[in-house]
Amino acid sequence: MSDPRPIAVVDIDGVVADVRHRLHFLESKPKDWDAFFAAASEDPVLREGVDRVGTLAIDHDIVFVTGRPARCRSQTEHWLERAGIGGWPVVMRRNGDRRPARLTKVHEVRTLARSAPVGVVVDDDPEVCAAMTESGFTVELATWIDRSESLRDAQGTEGRT
Repeated sequence: MSDPRPIAVVDIDGVVADVRHRLHFLESKPKDWDAFFAAASEDPVLREGVDRVGTLAIDHDIVFVTGRPARCRSQTEHWLERAGIGGWPVVMRRNGDRRPARLTKVHEVRTLARSAPVGVVVDDDPEVCAAMTESGFTVELATWIDRSESLRDAQGTEGRT
């Protein structure tokens, strides 16, 4: 039996999906999380991220690890299909889990690493990338869009995406 292919762990928001059109829902008081996630089905594709997935898929199995809540699974999987990168596993945050992305994602990637080697983690959140590096994973910081303060808070402080 051959060894499993390495896994490329890829984030969704800010890596393959452009969330900038829905950030205004997080800039209001109170934040409108339902509208923020409902608008995800309209996210434009980030071509650089989709192309990176295609390149990685040549010699890696892709696993999308996202901070989106599990209640968004159907919408997220349909979006990935429309973007041309569907069919890969999607690991999502449990509904109600508000831990920072750097904690939830490291936990999920460590779990994945038990079944196959993790070749690379691609994420747009510098805090997630630092935590992954600290945990011994090879990291690629996605820098193809600017990260807003609203997204930084949502990922790092509020544990929502």
